[in-house]
Amino acid sequence: MDGVDRMLIAELQRDATQAYAALGKAVGLSAGAAHERVRKLRERGVIRRTTVDVDPAALGQGVLAFVMVDSSAWMGDSAEAFAAIPEIQEAHVIAGSASVLVKVRTATTARLQDVLRRLYAIEGVSGTQATVSLETFFERPVSPS
Repeated sequence: MDGVDRMLIAELQRDATQAYAALGKAVGLSAGAAHERVRKLRERGVIRRTTVDVDPAALGQGVLAFVMVDSSAWMGDSAEAFAAIPEIQEAHVIAGSASVLVKVRTATTARLQDVLRRLYAIEGVSGTQATVSLETFFERPVSPS
């Protein structure tokens, strides 16, 4: 990956809807060359997907919590069980006192409590510790540099 690829990624993170002509102009390439570079970045898995950044509160998902999941067994093979809970946005196997860290978005704290109950139904889960976020100062995408 060279500097042009990194500039393309930064431009796409800023606005993934822009036309290849505008994208190419921003990084000093023709529309065709920009399209080809983006295609190759997708093929190599550098660009995993294109998505829309939506305000969760506008969709009624204003409660954000990070949940540390304790376990009595290795949880690295439990991805499907965590993914089956739609309120879980991310799940990470971690080092430390807990085994898994999950990011959860719900409409209410009562729904969060229901998610915690469903977490306990996953084989090997022995405990949870939830931290509710009161405000998000900022979120940033991965820097291509």
